[in-house]
Amino acid sequence: MATTSYLYKETRLNLEPSSSSYIVDIELPTTSSQTRSLRRPSKSSPKGTVKNNTPRASASAIYYRKHHNFPKGFLWRILEDDTILSIRTVDICKPKKASDANLVLNFHFQQSIIPTCVAFCDPPDHDALSIFILDTANQLYNIFLRPDSFRKRSFAESGLGDSCKIFQPNAFRGGFKHPYRLVAVNCDQLVATLSDGGHIRLDKNTSHNASQMPWKETFYNAKGWFRSLLGGRGDLDIKAAAAAVHTDLGLNNASFLFTVCLDHRLRIWNLNNGNILEAVDLLNNSTRDPQETGKWQLDATQTNLIRIVGETEGRRLCVTYSPVGPGEFKFWMLESDDGNTVRVDDLFPVKHFIPISPLGSDVWTLADFSVAQRSATDEFRMWLLWKNNMAYRVQELTFLLEELTPAWVSSWRAVFSDTAIPTAQISSPSDPTDPTEKWLQLIFFPGRFPKATVEAALNAYESAIGRQGRTSSRNSQGLAESICAAIASTSSLNKTSSGDIDHEQFRNSSEMQWRKFYRILLELDKPRSEALSLSYESESGMPWVVCADGLSAIRECCELEQILHNPNAMFEGSSEVPALVTSGVNFIEGFTDSMLQICHSVLRPEMFEESSKSDEERLQFVSDKAGFWRQISDEDAAQVTDTLGPNFNIVTTRLYDRVLGTFNETWEPKHPTELPLTEFGRKIIVRSVQDLAELQWNVCFSQIILLVHMEFEFDSPEEALHNNVEVGVIYRNLLIILRRLELLRWLANTQITTPLPKADKPNSTPGGSPVNPKRQPEEHRVLTALEGNVGHLLELPGLGSIHTGAMPSWITNIVADLCAPGSNVELQAQYIQCGLLVRDRADLAVELTPFCEQDPFSTYVQGRVYLALKDYTTAATYFKKAAYGMSVTQANPERHSSGLLDETEWNLLFAGLPRYYAHIVALFEQQKAYSFVIDFARLALQFVNNTTEDADKVRTEIQCRLFGGALATSQFETAHSTVVAMKDRALQHSCLRALIQRMCDNLHNSELVHLTFPGLQTAVDDILTQHCKESVDVITGVPYHQILYAWRIKRNDYRGAASILLDRIQKLKQLGEGDQVTGDDILDTAVTRQYLMLINVLSCVDQKQAWITIEGQPQSNKSSTNGVTKRRVVTLADIRKEYQDELDRIAAIHNDQFGFAADDEMEIL
Repeated sequence: MATTSYLYKETRLNLEPSSSSYIVDIELPTTSSQTRSLRRPSKSSPKGTVKNNTPRASASAIYYRKHHNFPKGFLWRILEDDTILSIRTVDICKPKKASDANLVLNFHFQQSIIPTCVAFCDPPDHDALSIFILDTANQLYNIFLRPDSFRKRSFAESGLGDSCKIFQPNAFRGGFKHPYRLVAVNCDQLVATLSDGGHIRLDKNTSHNASQMPWKETFYNAKGWFRSLLGGRGDLDIKAAAAAVHTDLGLNNASFLFTVCLDHRLRIWNLNNGNILEAVDLLNNSTRDPQETGKWQLDATQTNLIRIVGETEGRRLCVTYSPVGPGEFKFWMLESDDGNTVRVDDLFPVKHFIPISPLGSDVWTLADFSVAQRSATDEFRMWLLWKNNMAYRVQELTFLLEELTPAWVSSWRAVFSDTAIPTAQISSPSDPTDPTEKWLQLIFFPGRFPKATVEAALNAYESAIGRQGRTSSRNSQGLAESICAAIASTSSLNKTSSGDIDHEQFRNSSEMQWRKFYRILLELDKPRSEALSLSYESESGMPWVVCADGLSAIRECCELEQILHNPNAMFEGSSEVPALVTSGVNFIEGFTDSMLQICHSVLRPEMFEESSKSDEERLQFVSDKAGFWRQISDEDAAQVTDTLGPNFNIVTTRLYDRVLGTFNETWEPKHPTELPLTEFGRKIIVRSVQDLAELQWNVCFSQIILLVHMEFEFDSPEEALHNNVEVGVIYRNLLIILRRLELLRWLANTQITTPLPKADKPNSTPGGSPVNPKRQPEEHRVLTALEGNVGHLLELPGLGSIHTGAMPSWITNIVADLCAPGSNVELQAQYIQCGLLVRDRADLAVELTPFCEQDPFSTYVQGRVYLALKDYTTAATYFKKAAYGMSVTQANPERHSSGLLDETEWNLLFAGLPRYYAHIVALFEQQKAYSFVIDFARLALQFVNNTTEDADKVRTEIQCRLFGGALATSQFETAHSTVVAMKDRALQHSCLRALIQRMCDNLHNSELVHLTFPGLQTAVDDILTQHCKESVDVITGVPYHQILYAWRIKRNDYRGAASILLDRIQKLKQLGEGDQVTGDDILDTAVTRQYLMLINVLSCVDQKQAWITIEGQPQSNKSSTNGVTKRRVVTLADIRKEYQDELDRIAAIHNDQFGFAADDEMEIL
């Protein structure tokens, strides 16, 4: 195994759900007299340490149903001092029309669970899941769950009811017997192995007779019935079963229990009669000294010691593992003809199959293994899980039984585990990115650290710096803000000796604190990766490593990963491709962080901007601008030439084409895709894309740097690389790959928030519900932009249409295809921007602008992005740039905008410039950017002509919006000209009224009077007249009378002006304001002034025309019940008389000459 190759790679998943609404807490009842307070107390944290609230499991595994396809896989975990059983589905794909099963059910037990006494069963006649649990109070729980329990919160929130039943076996009462392992034979039969070496068979009472016990108990013991009756104190007997597996060997009515006991023996029980059929040594060592019992005794914690596989009737392969000494596997063939006896044959009696641990000086322990037979073949596949404290490794072997011996020596393949700890680059004064931003991106990278772990690290950090009591204030701000506040509290911005601000000292201090916090976070995160079990599903061929708070999916390596992880191996029969790839990676390893940042910044415009330079000039520009040659030593250059030959003579265009081909692994399934991915499956894809895109980006970047280096590393021009290699073509192709990977990295690393589907939203908890109310569910879920925009496109072929074991390769195929520049999945940035705009994330959409094409629709979308950002000037520029392309009529334009444009808006596009600009006007109007409404409305009106379809309708709509924009910005000249140009008389009159109202309300009286209103002067006069009639407060209200007076005077309508003055005089008198002195003279009142203006106005007309008519007061007629209003004529003489009477009245009042009653006449002397 010294030449073990890495064919697989693990993808580590975070178990934190995308929404807290997916978590359902259910309190289970109990029949025990003990209360919750009698639980084993949780371990308190030592003084000076902070408790990590991350839910880490003490036991966990995956159960796969046999009789039903979806949901098929269930991950179960025992949490919080063995008091919570958490169950969730882990299916990668689902049927076409099936709903996701996203809920995480947390069952809270009153007593601690026995971790080894949890069993699952799949009833063949019901689409359900049966769960059996024994707790420390010896209560047997039977929980029956339907698939909808994992889909709809209402099923869980309404209570379990009869779905949860509790039974306490008599054998466990009073400590008579002590359960050790629990095995579910089927949904009606359980086997509990005991600490004394025997077991109890529990058969469910299916007669529905309430007088009978729900379970029938049958005892079997390897030590005889008398010793069995003696019971025990719970200490483990040497014959106790460390591991137990049930099988029927494919025979009807047969039932066998295979147990690996602590005395290093394999015992076979016939469960139908309780007899022991066989008892053999695990290594078939018949010469073992009976006095060396202790040497061969197994550790009770080692439970994964036996696997039985096969599909042939009456025949199975049994694989056992003995952990004694170096550890050894044994392969047995089990055969039975009648269902009552079992023959056990050692297939390799003289061979010792000792697994060889992973390379390195560490001590590795085999923690778990799995064996499965591939359907329709004789091949078997074996997986091994090795552990060393918190670290683990996985190995795989595919073999035929007849070829097992040579395969065991040379055919092992390993799973590559990326143990590198990610960290932020060291900040420098020239770094364009703030250090805080880089650290936050690292810490909150999607799927890297759960929120509970980050919060625990923050608590520990605040404790270390003496910043306590901040939990309450943290509720009002986000977790990122809390971390920044804690870091900032340790650093201060000081001055240098010269009095300048010491930015360097502040940056270094902040950097040191960030690294301190990150070390604490890593320490708290380590226990989460402890491997607990290995799971393998034979139909899909998907292996999993179940960790304390995580799950690792094992997939195949793509071509580029195989090259990087096996640098000394051949690729396509040659070592040249690995040599070129590894040379590039090794070449940039010596670059400092600041040099890498410079190279990135130089290549960024090369990726996104069109250049008029030649290929040679572009390469020269990169070399000069980056200047990485300054950090290349002679040794670095020599390593490249040693690998690639003198003058890089093995580097050819064909070699580069082969290297570029490893980036372009596209996938076209041979069978139709019919199984969409579940949310969990999409999570695996996203996490794998994060890993592969980062790896490919680094390799592609290193190849560009290496290419530039080789191009200018020559002694004479004849030896230059471009003489033998098409350097320019290769450089452009690498930039295309880099651009695709840059976009993919952004999508996979950017998180967005989307509303929950209706079925997943939390309901109000009814009375008596067992749901724990402490957790406040969210109404949204958090996912990456890649999942939100591309996830619905990812599907898999039907598992029944292909050979088993294809899932690890399918995952890699999907991921590699997404990363490939020639991918079947198009990543069009403009459509992604549309989706982000629909979600109100214009701040993220603008980051995709460099990735967008220059076609009209992309340009239009950029305008929408900047419009949402309130950058109206830039938005207007993009809209104008896209005008022609978005207005040219097309027969069948593609209508895809991720929901940004509705049907009405699409009808305005590709339908001529007037309608396009009308659409833009509507967009600016929604943003209340009225100055741009005016600009684009004018543009739209310019293009309305006789050839425009429904020209009058389009013109009227645009004029209406133009008028609205002008009115909102008080551009009354524009509004006036727009109203005059309107042909729709009803709309014109409405707009005219609005214009007059706005100008009068804002006291733009002078402008209103000077506006010409050709053809509308009568309408203006009527509108103002109506306002005057409706006006009551002529003192402090809008001065409609003065406005109308000025309007009529301006147009030489003196009698009309006089009429409105007389109306105002009457209303002033009605208000009782006629006696209010407005000047120094007591006779100078508002009424007398109006009389003077009235006399002056009528004096301006011919004496014969100096009269006006007014509406008289209603007069009562004795012979009639209705009052009659009569019009009367008022002449200039009448007005002068009224004026004199008003003066006399005012003078009399000031001389105290007035009557004492309402009808008394004043005496005027």
